[in-house]
Amino acid sequence: MSRVESNLVATTAPPNNHPFAAPQTVTAPTAPTAGGLAQVTFALLVVLVAIFAVAWVARRMRGFSNRVAGGSLDVLADISLGQKERAVLLKVGAKQILVGVAPGRVNTLHVLEEPLELTKPSPGPNDARPNFKQLMLRSLGK
Repeated sequence: MSRVESNLVATTAPPNNHPFAAPQTVTAPTAPTAGGLAQVTFALLVVLVAIFAVAWVARRMRGFSNRVAGGSLDVLADISLGQKERAVLLKVGAKQILVGVAPGRVNTLHVLEEPLELTKPSPGPNDARPNFKQLMLRSLGK
């Protein structure tokens, strides 16, 4: 064998002590144990509880956003007029003010001399929203 051939053979076969050489023995994958499954289940439950806790706190904090200065300033109603424009009816003391809200601007549209009485419409018998059970039964055809 020539010297070039011996160098070629030596460089193509990785030595056993080479750091990137494939291991000599391959171990078969082991089946998951009950302890490992319990750890994964516990971690999933912790994540789900954290998600629900954050959602609950966010929902509770949203109720505090409209109350300022002991009820002297209150948002009575608002309606979207466009993608970023809104009309908002505010109660300031005993007066009601209609303001227009747009990005970077808030304009007074009208100061009401007599306060409006706002009532929420009572839901009729056909307007009631079905619950989850009713929707599932309807989708299954029962």
